[in-house]
Amino acid sequence: MTVFTHLGADNQPRMVDVSEKAETTRVARACARVRLPSEILEGLEGNEWRSPKGPVFQTAVVAGVMAAKQTSTLIPLCHPLPLEDCRITIEIVEGEIYIECTAKAQYKTGVEMEALTGAAIAALTIYDMCKALSHDIEIVSLHLLEKTGGKSDFTRDSSETPK
Repeated sequence: MTVFTHLGADNQPRMVDVSEKAETTRVARACARVRLPSEILEGLEGNEWRSPKGPVFQTAVVAGVMAAKQTSTLIPLCHPLPLEDCRITIEIVEGEIYIECTAKAQYKTGVEMEALTGAAIAALTIYDMCKALSHDIEIVSLHLLEKTGGKSDFTRDSSETPK
């Protein structure tokens, strides 16, 4: 039988009690991929990644970091975490925009949701910054790459990611 950590004995949603857990350094990396039509991709490259709304990548980086810091206000049962570091990198890989978010905290619970939220909001920001050029934009993936520092570590098989 599957045990759902965020459901109590009464089958009602609850925040997980982490009061007895030890603080450890928690790190998580997540990525998102955005597919833009080739004419937009080529046009943005020639225009130093500026759309009619402004600098695309720089705006997405700031938005992703801001979102990661607000994860617990967006996802109801997430603990508010004291993020000590959050990095967003954006590059073009095989004709797609590849976004990676790394979140880090010294805390009692993991930072996977912060890394995923940062990558997701950076991807949505790229969509928003480019939608005046076309709505034929796809966010094609969002997933956790790795996490360390908790009860168990996780690393996605590198053959499953395009980078």
